[in-house]
Amino acid sequence: MVTTSYPRFPGDGIGSFMEPIARSVAARGHTVHVVAPWHPAITRADREDGIAFHFYRYAPVASLNVFGYSGGLRADTDVRRAAWIVAPVALAAGWRLARHVARSAGATVMHAHWVIPNGVTAMAAAGGRPLVVSLHGSDVFVAERHRLAARAARAVFARAGWVTACSDDLRQRAIALGARESAIETVPYGIDATRFRPDVAARAAMRAELGLADEPLVFSAGRLVRKKGFDVLIDAVRRIRTAQPHLRLVIAGDGDLRGELTELARAAGDAVRLIGNRAQDDVARLAAAADVIAVPSVRDEAGNVDGLPNFALEALASATPVVATRAGGLASVIEDHRTGRLVPERDAAALAEALQSLLADPARARALGAAGRERVIRDFSWARVGERLEGAYERATSKRS
Repeated sequence: MVTTSYPRFPGDGIGSFMEPIARSVAARGHTVHVVAPWHPAITRADREDGIAFHFYRYAPVASLNVFGYSGGLRADTDVRRAAWIVAPVALAAGWRLARHVARSAGATVMHAHWVIPNGVTAMAAAGGRPLVVSLHGSDVFVAERHRLAARAARAVFARAGWVTACSDDLRQRAIALGARESAIETVPYGIDATRFRPDVAARAAMRAELGLADEPLVFSAGRLVRKKGFDVLIDAVRRIRTAQPHLRLVIAGDGDLRGELTELARAAGDAVRLIGNRAQDDVARLAAAADVIAVPSVRDEAGNVDGLPNFALEALASATPVVATRAGGLASVIEDHRTGRLVPERDAAALAEALQSLLADPARARALGAAGRERVIRDFSWARVGERLEGAYERATSKRS
């Protein structure tokens, strides 16, 4: 697997979905080698749970360690200048290491995560091996926005034996970029329903940590970038303070919009708290502590949108009722008024109404939460993801034979 993001240490929220992807494949009896850029925060052992790690260094100075781990994009809408500068060196370093690992390990499949840039790296390093590419969102957006990236993506799609996308929306956009409709499928992420679950003890402990008693709590999490829609969520919470004077909104995450969102939070009085990045276990406890979870994703001004935020699946698994928008792939996993609530994106009034309706009707909220958890447990296991990726490897291999 060639990637530019992977949890750098246990519980890291960066690239959190990559670890269960790799583990789900390893659990099916495969040996998995992960090739990724080095980062100063990495504490991984050389091998963990059947997965071998290979990190390549590429930056001569610490300030240029921006290739991967969400460091290459500014507010998730444009590539940072430093990332363009180091890209040729990083791509070359990744290619050399991926080729070496594939040869020494006797790899039978090259699996690239994000068509840009890792599809290029994996394609160059694959030799005659089958190539599988998985799309996660920002890669397709970059290819849609930059002509050179689009040309590179088309070349990778032409070489790939199979392509997976985490949502139908992302699948259709990839086809528009040149992916073959006959060789691409939607494979949504899975969910750790043991970590994310209703937990009375965790709820009480986290609410005590936050200094909350019976105050209603809305929770959300993600990188502080425009496509997450946190500005709309803060506006929605401000709109229902009259009906819910003790309402609190907690947002976990960090990013380029922290300063802007801090100002919006300050204007909302004591209702909003930005608590920075939290480990996955903390996110699970916060989800259990909340009365409602919001996933207010939007298609931002540049056209970028999440394929399918893994946080949405985690929220559903917690059995806390979820209010989300119809952006990206969210409507494919949440059925309005059955497993959660769906509202139009960028509509603070509609978002406020949906939040208020659930806060005012706890019995209805509990029923939606239970239905949401039942849905993700049934349809979104990581074991199922591993099975479907194994199928992708087999189809790619059959095309090369």
